Amino acid sequence: MSWKENWRKTRAALPWLPAFLWQSFARRPADIRLVHLLIGVADHFEPMQREETSGMAVDPREQERRVKRWCREYPAGIEAWRDQEGQPLRHTYFYPAEEFDDALVDRLAEFCHAGWGEIEIHLHHGVNAPDTAENTAETLTAFRDALAARGCLARESDGGAARYGFVHGNWALANSDHGRFCGVDREMQILAETGCYADFTLPAPGSALSGKINAIYECALPLDRRAPHRRGRRLQRGRIPGTFPLIVQGPLGIDFSRRKRGWLAPGIESGELSAANPPSMRRLRLWRDTAICVAGRPDWIFIKLHCHGMISRDEPAMFGASAQQFLGELTDGPGCGSEYMVHFVTMREMVNVALAACEGRHGNPGEYREHRFRLAEAAVRI
Repeated sequence: MSWKENWRKTRAALPWLPAFLWQSFARRPADIRLVHLLIGVADHFEPMQREETSGMAVDPREQERRVKRWCREYPAGIEAWRDQEGQPLRHTYFYPAEEFDDALVDRLAEFCHAGWGEIEIHLHHGVNAPDTAENTAETLTAFRDALAARGCLARESDGGAARYGFVHGNWALANSDHGRFCGVDREMQILAETGCYADFTLPAPGSALSGKINAIYECALPLDRRAPHRRGRRLQRGRIPGTFPLIVQGPLGIDFSRRKRGWLAPGIESGELSAANPPSMRRLRLWRDTAICVAGRPDWIFIKLHCHGMISRDEPAMFGASAQQFLGELTDGPGCGSEYMVHFVTMREMVNVALAACEGRHGNPGEYREHRFRLAEAAVRI
């Protein structure tokens, strides 16, 4: 790696490094005999990923082949390992709104209704030129309605309009990357107005990062401002949040024990699952130590991971050998049941459990998967 690349990564870490150092000191592991680990995967699911060799767009037949292969191979690879409630590790598929394809979404919806995950909204925009607020709202609304018509999105427990989770393409949530890959300062307000209950973009690599890390929180700045998530109020027991979308972050820190070719090579830990960063029990300890929880409920630890499931080279970390080894050690290892309990959750379920914690609920967090936001069409329990 060149010195320029090293400097770029170091500079990107500067906004959040002080927060990480402070958290490392302040968030000492609580003296809890048994913790509940709520583990979910936000999958930036992009069948249209360009070919790695040619850079050419993938044709529709190849996209269909990729989705069919995923729907066949993923369950076969990971169904043997289950959580406390008997659920396998299910992805939440954030499908790009700007690449909506009826046939592919129908196939993925069928897969999810069979109990293998849920679909939410992903959006790449403002790539070649800044997007407009009007176009952003129209794109989100149209895709929201298309997913809702397929029974893919949630509604409040008392009914109402469709609600959705969101991941921003290229990580530039609410125009946070210096005007690149978005262009819409009031994007968070648009998300709120179109029914977004939570954003799952963060942590974001590179220049879109901020100093607010390792938390589930409400935006503390006005939603019509650029990057209002740079400041926030952490969710806490006894205080029900009123500002949506919530911000649900994954773990972010420094892995001081990482090695490359046998040499110690500390690096950034961001919860990414890939061939280069497969899941492992060593990484699980890092994810757990970030202690992402609702304040006052330290025994419920939220671990939001992220991946790009359609990148073929990453399949070992999705459903291949490294994923299987991790799931086996996680669910059958000596710590399971004595040190921790595992709950595999979708992003929607993760938010429901967090909201239950805010209301002072206790006991088994797996009982609160359907606490507030419920799917219009219930998935099969597998």
